[in-house]
Amino acid sequence: MSLALSDPPLVAGAGVGVHGVVSSHDVFKLPDLWQLHLYGYAAELVLEGTTHPIRPGHVSLIPPGAEVHYHYRGRSEHLYAHFRLPGSGERRDVPVMRDAGDQTPLIAASLRQAIAAVPGTRARASAEVWTVLWRVAGLPVAGSADAVVAAAIEHIEADLAAPLTVPGIARAAGVSHNHLTRLFRAHTGHTVVGYIRRRRLARALHLLRESTLAIPAIAAAVGIPDLQAFNKACRRELGASPRSLRAQGVPADGRGAQGVPG
Repeated sequence: MSLALSDPPLVAGAGVGVHGVVSSHDVFKLPDLWQLHLYGYAAELVLEGTTHPIRPGHVSLIPPGAEVHYHYRGRSEHLYAHFRLPGSGERRDVPVMRDAGDQTPLIAASLRQAIAAVPGTRARASAEVWTVLWRVAGLPVAGSADAVVAAAIEHIEADLAAPLTVPGIARAAGVSHNHLTRLFRAHTGHTVVGYIRRRRLARALHLLRESTLAIPAIAAAVGIPDLQAFNKACRRELGASPRSLRAQGVPADGRGAQGVPG
């Protein structure tokens, strides 16, 4: 299915659903509202003749007007949000059911915030559900090339100030050194080492131009603590010394030197 995420959703309701107590089978639909569920149990969801297994940590998105059949195995509790999507711009293709994986605690926290906000602050509820929708839209398929590269990038971004090695990043992504190297270049157009270098220098440029942090501290913060090496990297990648880059300020178009991405 396709989600329009250019504008925040209009949340009609959110809460904790408890099912499987009175009956082991529910059939229903919401004619005008999307359904978002984060599950804490095992069950089955049947939509348009297709059975989708439910497991703890799975999240589902059901479009308006779709009739759903739930088959429970006892008391079943989930977090839910019902909403309208007013946007018609940027769209993302999202499966009916996904495993949220390590995103589960973050999605659960946002949904609980939305549930608490619904009675008095609908705008906050919409913001929280919007955040969840973007998280769900960005979930990689477990074991896929996208998932491997996403895990590698997450590890890099979280530890940019630390010594990083390709074998260490590969271990964090759950693949071999050579496999990561092939996938990374195919999906990003860069080598792993090249990506790390670009991200370190992009972060350094931001700190040089937007903060008063001392240059040695910036060098350490981006994982290049040797000042001579940091100076050379700035000249090579950004076209000027750290002091010159700081003096230049932010260009009118908001981009870094030589178009280095943020």
